[in-house]
Amino acid sequence: MIRPTYCTIDLGAAARNVRAIREALAPNVKLIAVVKADAYGHGLIPFSKVALKNGASALAVAIPEEGIALREAGVTAPIIILGNNLPDAAEAIVKYDLQPTICEQTLARALDAEAKKQGKWVPVHLKLDTGMGRIGIRDERELDRMAECLKSCKSLEVHGLFTHFANSDGADKGYAREQFDRFNALYARLRSHGFNPLLHAANSAAISDLPETHMDMVRAGIILYGYYPSPNVHRDIPLEPVMSVRTKVQYVKTVPAGETISYERTYTTWRPTVVATLPIGYGDGYRRALSNKGQVLIAGKRAPILGRVCMDQIMVDVTEIPNVSEGDEVVLLGKMGDERIDADEMADWANTISYEILLSFNSRMPRIYIEE
Repeated sequence: MIRPTYCTIDLGAAARNVRAIREALAPNVKLIAVVKADAYGHGLIPFSKVALKNGASALAVAIPEEGIALREAGVTAPIIILGNNLPDAAEAIVKYDLQPTICEQTLARALDAEAKKQGKWVPVHLKLDTGMGRIGIRDERELDRMAECLKSCKSLEVHGLFTHFANSDGADKGYAREQFDRFNALYARLRSHGFNPLLHAANSAAISDLPETHMDMVRAGIILYGYYPSPNVHRDIPLEPVMSVRTKVQYVKTVPAGETISYERTYTTWRPTVVATLPIGYGDGYRRALSNKGQVLIAGKRAPILGRVCMDQIMVDVTEIPNVSEGDEVVLLGKMGDERIDADEMADWANTISYEILLSFNSRMPRIYIEE
């Protein structure tokens, strides 16, 4: 590796997170590991294998391509596609033994026809929209029509029924409970049509705060990667951040007071300032919103970003850190000495959420995996 800018993924921490989540569940509740979007930026294949090894029973992805990549890597566990798909995805879904989400008849009939063609049966998960407003069946009338359609689709099995909470990570859980009540009412309606699928509704926040929603399976997302969904969620499950981001000092200079730093001259030095330039920028996913706000760790001390984050470089103030020189290690996300910068803190600086911070670091930054 020539350029010293990379992400470290601690698979040992990942394993401990999965086991801690598994221990928080009743023995009969299955754990679905949500590994969409390249496992939230942590690496789809290696993270999925660790999750399955340490207590997950199934995986969930957003698009067929993610499921196909897992199958081609030798993963045989159930893989649920959480997003909706157009009918032309049916061939690949059936071929790779994926479990699709359905909420409209066109896809159901396309999957049934393709399953008959390939000589297979397909387990599907029926999605209910109980208040998220994204995808899913919304009321009894829509559910009745879908149920009649599914009765005629002899190569499909309604394996799961699920919904998604809109704000289970909020301080007030009232709306999540309303959604859960709607879910149970629609489930009763589906049972009247003769279907009895596995049920799943709980996301990361509900796993922690709403145990009554665990049912047959739960879907763990952000907590797998070491972060709680929001400050409003209980911290009863012990979690460890899995990702860290590191680089090395590329250049050091001293500039006088009154000098401007970086594009648009948004920062002016107020004293003679020692400036270290680091080889990372928004081209790697280190967000431009961190300009003049973010900090990094050098020699176990915090160094603030000066001026705009550039595409490939950032500048930081190391005046208060003695003897900084080229090649010194820098932590942008993670721990150094007694200091830590985590994705929640970075999210606060950038006015976003930890999910987006973790997903920001792109393929220009190699992933280095620390084995369990």
